[in-house]
Amino acid sequence: MRADKQTSWSYTEALPTEDEVLIRARERSFELGVSAVSSGVGAALTVLAAASKATTVVEIGTGAGVSGVCLLRGLGRNAVLTTIDSDVDHLRAAREAYAEAGIPGNRTRTISGRAAEVLPRLTDAAYDMVFIDADKPSFPLYVNQAVRLLKRGGLLVVNDALDHGKVADPAVREATTNTMRKVGKAIRDNEDLASALLPTGDGLLLAVKTT
Repeated sequence: MRADKQTSWSYTEALPTEDEVLIRARERSFELGVSAVSSGVGAALTVLAAASKATTVVEIGTGAGVSGVCLLRGLGRNAVLTTIDSDVDHLRAAREAYAEAGIPGNRTRTISGRAAEVLPRLTDAAYDMVFIDADKPSFPLYVNQAVRLLKRGGLLVVNDALDHGKVADPAVREATTNTMRKVGKAIRDNEDLASALLPTGDGLLLAVKTT
């Protein structure tokens, strides 16, 4: 990345101002060893949630609630976030963040379990938005499930799509990098999706279900 582009990226990532709720959620993320979304991605999630006018959202990978708070702040008052994580400590921390953000309990549904087992139990074409930020080896499965879950016009958001900048370097053949390349290609080649890759954070891959 040229120096001016790196400066611009750093500037945009530092631009969002986060309040005490998100700061505390990030502190809990650090304590739990969870990688929270960047401030730039968090701001983008709020904007995307608001622009989509989604009322039903699935989040794969709860973490300590940073991304969930960002999503909920963009969603309407009647929208519900269903978030899935296999770690009960993560879910507990996320619920704490939601409460501190003033989110009513009936607007969140936290599900403890492996996403690969939970997602097939969710209803086809019932969700307006799916956000994926979990274990990279399972991303292909999560993307397939997300496409099934989305309504027509629904929005898919995949975090860490550039795998720390390695996806763009053909010389890098690490397993996670190859997985993210395959995910990106599968989404681009899917005729039911219109997609775009943004450099926000570590890469934010967006796709809208068109049929």
